[in-house]
Amino acid sequence: MLDLGGFYGMHPALPHLHGMYQDGEALPVHAIAGPYRTRSHFEAQDLLQLGTETNSISSGWLNRLLLELPAPQGPVAKGLAVGLAMPLLLEGRAPVGAYAPLGLAAAPPDLVQKALALNAPDHVLGPALAQGVREMRFDARIQQAEAMEMSDDQAPMAKGAKRVYGFPLLAQKAGQMLAAPGGPRIAAFELEGWDTHGNQVNALKGALVNLDTGLAMLKQSLGPAWGSTVILVATEFGRTAAMNGTKGTDHGTATVAFLIGGRVEGGKVRATWPGLGQGQLFENRDLAPTADIRALAKGALAAQFGLQGAALERIFPGSLEAPPMAGLLRA
Repeated sequence: MLDLGGFYGMHPALPHLHGMYQDGEALPVHAIAGPYRTRSHFEAQDLLQLGTETNSISSGWLNRLLLELPAPQGPVAKGLAVGLAMPLLLEGRAPVGAYAPLGLAAAPPDLVQKALALNAPDHVLGPALAQGVREMRFDARIQQAEAMEMSDDQAPMAKGAKRVYGFPLLAQKAGQMLAAPGGPRIAAFELEGWDTHGNQVNALKGALVNLDTGLAMLKQSLGPAWGSTVILVATEFGRTAAMNGTKGTDHGTATVAFLIGGRVEGGKVRATWPGLGQGQLFENRDLAPTADIRALAKGALAAQFGLQGAALERIFPGSLEAPPMAGLLRA
């Protein structure tokens, strides 16, 4: 394990994240969970992104955050969904953009043109498609960079490879757009591959390497903007405290979340540790939650954007029992 001060340790597949921790730029927050208690991935993922205890609301909490921020000055939306799908986290009244790099299930250019021509007579769909294509190309330099092979010094995290793929590629390109003048202010990613019911020792390593490399690429591509950036890494629920019969862990409760970035007051682990002994596990199987993910998110939003009371309650309705955590970010 990579040491986190003597009591806690980090998986050895996370060397870049551990380096950020050593530099005071990563804050693990342990024994944390959402306000819900469900063992369904689908329900828990929705509730995490809705930011509520029940699915009584239809917009994601990050979209509700966008409604609290000043309107963008340029044509680019403040929020950006990175990848092939729009996460529930960003759905809602505030307009958001979407981005996936060329080659990531991209349609051939001639197909795009045919689709535009076919739908041009439709007075609703035609203009909407044309606007969407224009917004996809709002930064021509980034589009050109997609078609170029990266040299080793441009992508040191790729270990000599000419191209990077998956989350690292998405993170690299998103960082360039977030750092660009007039670009989006907030981005969201969804990462799959964490449901390790069997052979977890081997299965989890690849997902961790992917996460670690992507975070390093994001830091690199943000450049000086890293100093004013805050990243929240969270999952819908944790794992059981003991292995099952196939050497995996099933759907649990509390887990760890991370705040990462140049503004984060990191280099320590924040937790009220509940223990793993007899009588200390939740329902005698899971790490017990002692912190609320909404409190962590609210504390980060309050410090990063200057939001208080009523605004935070609009973003996380019904969360008065989860007051914002203090001391998360540097002044």
